[in-house]
Amino acid sequence: MTKGKKTTYVERIEIAQWIIAHDMDYQGAIKHFGVSYGQVYSWVKKFRESGEEGLKDRRGQHKPENTLDENQRLKLENKQSKARIDYLETENALLKKLQNVERRSAGNNTDNTNILPFKNSPKR
Repeated sequence: MTKGKKTTYVERIEIAQWIIAHDMDYQGAIKHFGVSYGQVYSWVKKFRESGEEGLKDRRGQHKPENTLDENQRLKLENKQSKARIDYLETENALLKKLQNVERRSAGNNTDNTNILPFKNSPKR
């Protein structure tokens, strides 16, 4: 069994075209390009169905918002709101911890240095 290798978009197009030109010789492509059967099979299938666009790697890309239906749009807004709330809660907890640490260090400060307790938190 051949271990798969990372390929570029151009390599995937070349491999799919090579297989089609050589009468669907999957085993020849596996030996010639050093890729796995599963990769080769899926690339040829995508190439035949969608052309070169089908071989692009679209992982991590989102649908444009204008193509979402109402339910999908609401789920996306909910997910974004939850992420924002988590961020703000973390920031709030960090600021509270910082104020607590500075209050304790200001109380322990017996010599007259210019260290003052944290008074104004950054405003957003």
